[in-house]
Amino acid sequence: MKTKEIAELSVDELRGRKRELRHEIFNLRLQQQSGQLEKPSLIRILRREAARVETFLSQKIKAGAAKS
Repeated sequence: MKTKEIAELSVDELRGRKRELRHEIFNLRLQQQSGQLEKPSLIRILRREAARVETFLSQKIKAGAAKS
């Protein structure tokens, strides 16, 4: 998911996306431990995307709190 697409998501959508990414990372780690993971680089990519989502989420929450 591109940064531009992430920026357009609402707070609830960002929370859902974060949950999905963390679940996916968890599953990939399980596959890695059992030796079934074909693309280990995918874990790194998903961790970075989760960090991007978290950054935008915190920015939107702070912006919402500043408006109040």
